[in-house]
This record gives sequence, C-alpha cells and structure tokens, in this order.
Amino acid sequence: MKKTIQLKDIDPVVFAGIQDKNIKLIEKKFDSKIVLRGNQLYLDGKENELKFLESLVNDMIFTINQKGYIDKGDIHTLIESTPEIKDNSNGQINNIILYTPNGSVEPKTKGQKKYYEAVLSNDIVFAVGPAGTGKTYQAVASAVSALKNNLVEKIVITRPVVEAGERLGFLPGDLKEKVDPYLTPLYDALYKMVERDKLKFFLDKKIIEIAPLAYMRGRTLHNSFMILDEAQNSTKMQMKMFLTRLGVTSKAIITGDITQTDLEKGEVSGLVDAISVLNKVKGIAFVKLDEKDIVRHRLVKDIIKAYKLKDNK
Repeated sequence: MKKTIQLKDIDPVVFAGIQDKNIKLIEKKFDSKIVLRGNQLYLDGKENELKFLESLVNDMIFTINQKGYIDKGDIHTLIESTPEIKDNSNGQINNIILYTPNGSVEPKTKGQKKYYEAVLSNDIVFAVGPAGTGKTYQAVASAVSALKNNLVEKIVITRPVVEAGERLGFLPGDLKEKVDPYLTPLYDALYKMVERDKLKFFLDKKIIEIAPLAYMRGRTLHNSFMILDEAQNSTKMQMKMFLTRLGVTSKAIITGDITQTDLEKGEVSGLVDAISVLNKVKGIAFVKLDEKDIVRHRLVKDIIKAYKLKDNK
C-alpha cells in the first residue's frame, strides 16, 4: 500500500535531517519504504504500519513547530511512546480526536484508545493514572472537539486549588490573578489546540471557562462539557458537588492520579471515594491508565516505575 503526506508549513530538510538521517532512523524501525521529494513524503508498506507512520509524522511536525527542530532523541521518544500500535493490526489506533493548528490530537496507546472510546460512549468518564499518560490533554481535546462540532455550547474546566487551601481571599489580586497560576496546565493545553485569537474570544465570552472547583457550587450546567482535573485533590463533598452540576445533554471527564494526593492527612480523596461508590452506575465509565500509556520523555516511564517499586517495598 502507498500513501503520500504533504509536509505543510515546515522545512522538509529539518524534517528529514542532515543526509536524511531522521528518515533512515525511522526506516530502521519499520519495514516500510520512506522517500521525501520536495515537501511530499511518500510511504510504501503495509496498511497498519502506514497508519502508525502517519501518526508519527504528525507528531514529528508538531514537535518541529514547537521546538524549531527535531533530533534523534525526540524521534525515539515518539516511537517508543506507542510500542503497542505497530505490532497490533487488530488494535490499530487511528482515531483523530481533534485537528489543531499544530497537527492532530489522537490516542497514542491502547489505554488512551480505550479512554477515547469511553468518552464517546458515556456521559461521565473517570480517567485515572500517573503523570504523562495524557489524561488532561485528551480530556481538553475531547471538549474542544465537541465545541467545534456544536455538540455542546460551553466548556467548563476546573480543578481543586488545594495548594492555596481554596482560601483565595488571602491571596493578592482579583480572582483571575489569584487562580491562574494554579490553572496554567489547562491554559497550556488550550493554547495548543485553539488559535490564540479564537481562544481569547471564547474566554472573554465565557464559552470556555476555567475556574477553581470551589466556584462551581450552586451552578447547573446544561449542554456543557465539564472537566475536573487533579480530582484526587477533591474532597468527597467537592466531588459530589461537581458531579451533581451536570445538566441536560452535558458530559463530564474527571481525571486524577490517586497516588499523588495533596489533601491533609486523614482526608479521604473524593476521587478514591467516587471510584468505590459509582463503579456500578450505568453511563459512568472508569479508565485506568498506567506507565505503558506515558507519552512524555522516555525517562518518565523509568522514573515512575522506580518510585512505584520503592513504594511497594
């Protein structure tokens, strides 16, 4: 099977590397033939492998747009972040969650694919796993996709500001100035997915709203996509409060890592409690991600494994 990919808005020489070293590196890992002519990339190989290579190329383009270059380490990291895909013809992951100015957002592992399918099939999804598994990024991408496709009218993203003890009145400045430092990861994800001018419009009009969990109390959100990030730091009462904000035709994703709670000693995590209480409720899905789903630097997997091994001793 043959496929042609156009390399838009990047220098083909940067993509290929000096004397095509980047392309040669990829060819060593796969059976497909790769040829670059001008800004046209020609792939020749088996269908399942070409789907993976297309995803890899999109990730390489995204990396180049972010850094201005791509090196051997980047390519190894991108390939190693999806080890299951290239060897699994039945479980091939090729679902595009969202097209962005920087490339496509799509599941990169089996766990992320399961996560994506759960979001499509359920109104409430809990995604639990360690840092780097794409919990928040994929949740934001799903919300932005729903908004772009007019499936919802509003996105509300929230997280417990436990670092400030939710006592924001003791911090200087107005609400935005107080809260923004704690919500930076959410803004970072949005800026990668939505054009800056459009995002400013959405934020100004409160079509996309980012707020601390404490400010969700008393609201009912219809036709909205709600995200609760860092949910392991919510209390049982806060979790119940968030879940009961869900209005007609709304969806919610709750993300968290139950191994990294910042709650006071003896305080039960709302996320841990919800997993126990709601695990048999129809329409609610629970997805567990692990180190196999980590898509950050290749060392992150080893770091998490090392700490996990120590904790289990």
